[in-house]
Amino acid sequence: MPLIRNSVSISLRKLRLRAVWLLILPFYYFAAPDPSSLALGVALGGIGLGIRGWAAGSIEKNRELAINGPYAYTRNPLYLGSFFLGLGVTAAGGQWAFVALFLAFYLTVYRATALREEAELGEMFGAPYRMYSAAVPFFVPRFTPYRSSNRSDRASGSFSLGQYVRNREWEAALGVIAGFGGLVLKMVLLG
Repeated sequence: MPLIRNSVSISLRKLRLRAVWLLILPFYYFAAPDPSSLALGVALGGIGLGIRGWAAGSIEKNRELAINGPYAYTRNPLYLGSFFLGLGVTAAGGQWAFVALFLAFYLTVYRATALREEAELGEMFGAPYRMYSAAVPFFVPRFTPYRSSNRSDRASGSFSLGQYVRNREWEAALGVIAGFGGLVLKMVLLG
């Protein structure tokens, strides 16, 4: 069973990455950024980068159950951040058809990925994960942070710049800078 799950995991990851690359050229070709769409996009993208950065700096993937930091508010802060990033970049392009395409892609691919990961975390961490997942929303954050009854859980999960770097989150920041830079360049050249 793990072999099948790992191949599904690899397939979904490849689909996410390849689909993005396949859509970049048409997106930039049809993009019609203007100052207001860029401002909205940069604001949404900044929120996304902040959430993703906080999450990446607070998790040691597959080593401990992340329930603090942004994980105390939503079980999927990395995907929440990715949602805001994608929404921000597509909104900045000024073509609402690409926003709709992004939303359809996101709901299809990221939901399936998150559900698969939930099953894996349930197997890996058992009862503590089931308690956590019963209290913390799948995607839309709760207003107050989750507090585990286990004292040792409360100390872990603080942000670490080293963990942010080890999780290679800086790559997302570079990608977003390049994405918005391309849109600014197009607006300046065609403006």
